Amino acid sequence: MKNWIAAHRRACTGTLARLAGAPLASLFNIMVIGTALALPLGFYVVLANLQGLARDFSPQPQLSVFLAQDAVAVDVRAIEQRLKARNGIANFRFVSRAQALETLKSRAGLADVMAGLSNNPLPDAFVVTAPAQDAAALEALRAEFAGWPKVAEVHVDSDWARRLDSLLALGRYAVLMLAAALALALVAITFNTIRLQILTQRDEIEVAKLIGATDGWIRRPFLYFGGILGAAGGAAAWLMIGIALLVFNAQLKSLSALYGIPLQLAHLPPGDSLAALLFATTLGWFGAWLSVRRHLHVYNPK
Repeated sequence: MKNWIAAHRRACTGTLARLAGAPLASLFNIMVIGTALALPLGFYVVLANLQGLARDFSPQPQLSVFLAQDAVAVDVRAIEQRLKARNGIANFRFVSRAQALETLKSRAGLADVMAGLSNNPLPDAFVVTAPAQDAAALEALRAEFAGWPKVAEVHVDSDWARRLDSLLALGRYAVLMLAAALALALVAITFNTIRLQILTQRDEIEVAKLIGATDGWIRRPFLYFGGILGAAGGAAAWLMIGIALLVFNAQLKSLSALYGIPLQLAHLPPGDSLAALLFATTLGWFGAWLSVRRHLHVYNPK
């Protein structure tokens, strides 16, 4: 076990020394990888912030619960008690048939029409404000209210929620496609970098094989090289986005003051930052593994 740990430590320190030995080339590789990762990661940060802003500033949705025409005062009180006891409702208000009729009469062009009616065709209703802002939760509330006694129909104002969910889903899909394309680019960059490393160390590899070195022993430093390169690129991408957010938030201050609303873009939370770093490390390692697998077998001792 100690020998295994020592072998990995030597591979890691040797890789770091190799990177430090060519600082300019290493910096360029890291910046290229960081730029490739910063694009999808930056779009993800913007999308997450827009989602939060949309949820904070979107109006709360309302459900209109229309009672049956034969509902009496006892039925109205029963539904009112149900709404009071129901968790997950911000508030509600009762709109009587007479009040609804007067509201319609006050609107231009409808007074003569309503005056010609022999009786009031409008039902009693409750207007319920729900804190839930996703379409699925609103539909669940609508189905529940529709099953209550003396409830004839329930209308839910969820069109805006559906539009918001559709736009966010489209944005997430675009980020995933961009991330997949640039992930392939990162793997290709690492593949080519490791290929060049293998070519420059061709004689060393052949000599190592002649004295009995296994493919795993030869492969190990290249895998560390790819993983460290990917991790450094991920850190560079995180730093690029942080600097961009600082500049952008400074410009948002004046806009925030004009509209009187807090506008501030936040960076990735620690969990997402760690996931992005691990993802970049994995991509770098995978690109190195592909390159070593492709080129190592051609160097056989003669």
